[in-house]
This record gives sequence, structure tokens and C-alpha cells, in this order.
Amino acid sequence: MKTLRTIADLAEAQLLAPGEAVARVAERYAVAITPAMAELIRDPDDPIARQFLPDPRELDATPGENADPIGDKRHSPVAGVVHRYKDRVLLKVVHVCPVYCRFCFRREMVGPDREPSLTPAELDTAIAYIAAHSEISEVILTGGDPFVLTPRRATDLTARLADIAHVKVMRWHTRVPVVDPERVTADFVAALKTPHAATYVALHANHPREFTASARAACARLVDAGIPMLSQTVLLKGVNDDTDTLAALMRTFVENRIKPYYLHHADLAPGTAHFRTTIEHGQALMRELRRRVSGIALPAYVLDIPAGHAKANLETSAVERTTGGTHRVRDDEGAWHDYPE
Repeated sequence: MKTLRTIADLAEAQLLAPGEAVARVAERYAVAITPAMAELIRDPDDPIARQFLPDPRELDATPGENADPIGDKRHSPVAGVVHRYKDRVLLKVVHVCPVYCRFCFRREMVGPDREPSLTPAELDTAIAYIAAHSEISEVILTGGDPFVLTPRRATDLTARLADIAHVKVMRWHTRVPVVDPERVTADFVAALKTPHAATYVALHANHPREFTASARAACARLVDAGIPMLSQTVLLKGVNDDTDTLAALMRTFVENRIKPYYLHHADLAPGTAHFRTTIEHGQALMRELRRRVSGIALPAYVLDIPAGHAKANLETSAVERTTGGTHRVRDDEGAWHDYPE
């Protein structure tokens, strides 16, 4: 079975009925569903399908949504680098993914017809920027999904970053171990490691059913090689916005030696309102989650403040309801920002 990339592919696989609306969605936003995920879809409304099948509601923009909802471009000094926090940067080497999530906050930037991956010259400039800023101790490799790199390119990138004395941590953000686990080969795992810096892998997964036997084996290959793993999950209506599913997911992470890290409130990306819960609902879920799972299975519930004003922990006093029924969130410098919901 091949990766499904068109409406015709989805219709042939009997996952979606073709129509004008979903065709328009596919024209606007990239589509790809790997065999590993397609095989899990039971019906168009199941939690796996909702994450990956195009939906006509993606054409409906709502107030407050933004093509760059967390301010990547505002904090990008050179191509491929986002320097939002003093001691760490994002390095976006590629802008393609093995799957395209329908709620992606970079959906206007990723895909084969969107921003191109870095050229060799742009990558040289990005690495030179990191080398010139001694305050940067951590590089977060993202995109796109950096696990689509070949082992050779990943080895080269790891070595070049490890050659920078002040880079102490490399963190790879990926969905590949669950959505395309056969990519996590012994050669690729070896490509991530260096004696000169610590390597972490942050896995994005949103539902316990994503952890197939192959996915569990891919995660084991990483952890058994000495690479610590963290998790990232997006709180999504109709996917994981109930305590039973969230508790099962967090326990599944821990069973696979992955430390739950972040539960993200869904960002204000265009056409994603049907995925967003209220902040109050997320807070209630976290209160119940604390009653059900151990401390090692608890993520931090966070919101990326629009325009790149850092993260707000939504279980603290960093968020408050306004008299107008919206919210204000506080950044790490103490400034308050309005947040539409």
C-alpha cells in the first residue's frame, strides 16, 4: 500500500467520498496518509480519520486565526531558524512530512508546494547563525518532519551541530515513529547520536491507537540506543478531548518509556476551529487526569501565545477569563495578551 496523497487515492481506498469541497481543501492544504495510519481508520469520524482526512470545514476561517499563529516568521533571523527563546532555536531543515495533520499550525508553510526545504547555502547560513550565538545551548530540529531526512543527511547535520561547542542538546521533533515506523532504521538511529551533545526525540502522537506494534518497536529502537524520548500531544475535539482517551494515551507513552511533556491547546491556524476545545474544558480534563494517572504520566497543558510571545501554562495564574468572555494569557516576561477563543 502506498502513501495516499490525493482525493482520488482516498476515494480508491474507500476512506473518503470525492466532492468539490474536499477537492478544494486538498488544493489549499497538503494531504498525505501513510499506510500505517490508513490501516487504522475504521470510519470517517474515528479519531485517526479526523486527524488526517480532509474536511470541508477547513475552508471556514474564524476571527483570530492566522497563517503564522505562533509567530515563526517574526522571530526568524535567517532562513530556517526561529530564535524565540534566548537559549534555544528551532532549525527547520525540511518543510515536508510523511503525513499532514489537518490541524497543523504550520499548514500554510508545509507541503510539497509550500516553502522549500533549506538549500545547502541556507543551511550553511543557519548553522553559522547558531555558531555565532553562544547563548544557544539547544537546537530543536523540526519543520516539516526532520525524520524524513536520509541517514546520511541526518548524520551530517548531527555532526555539524555537534561541532559547535556551546550546543549541548539536540532535540528532534517528529511524528515518524508512529506514522511511518519503518523509517526508524538502525542507521537512522545511529545518525542522531553524538558523543558531544545530548540527543532527545520528541514524539507527536494524539491517540493511543497510533501505537501499533510497529510504532512501539520503532520507539524501542530509539530508547534502547540511549536516546531519551518526550511526548507532544495536541488537545483535539473528537480525537482525545475526554479523560479516558487522554489517560490511556499518557499511560501508553510511559509504557513505551516516553515522558509526557506537553499537551498543547490547539493553535489558531486557519480552518481549524472544529478541532479546538475551550480552555476551561482542557483545564477540567487536566484536573481529572491528575486524579487518574501518576506524576510521570502528566504533561504540562500549554498554549503558544499568538505572535510568538512564548508559552503560557494553562494550569496556572498565567490565564484568566475576561468580562467579555474571552481570555488573557501572560507571557514569561509578565505581559498580558488577549486570546480569542
